[in-house]
Amino acid sequence: MSARLEFEGEMTIYQVAEQKKLLQEALRENEALEVDLSRVVELDTAGVQLMLVAQREAVALGKSLKWGGHSHAVLGVLRRLSLESELGETVAIVGA
Repeated sequence: MSARLEFEGEMTIYQVAEQKKLLQEALRENEALEVDLSRVVELDTAGVQLMLVAQREAVALGKSLKWGGHSHAVLGVLRRLSLESELGETVAIVGA
């Protein structure tokens, strides 16, 4: 089964605990997960860490995780941190 999550508003230190729970639950319950980031207006390093940890968890669980619909705010942060290749639109993580 596959699922889709949509994050909106902020992905900052103030929201990541709840967002982490949503990601973990969706990864446990589905073989494939797509996360739509088109409505994210702010992303800080805690949000970036959440994305990286979710990718690592997907691989460990043998699940597929795709980030999509990156907003300008998300793309700007990923560019500044040189993480476009790891977390950009074209990246899909498929667990081994």
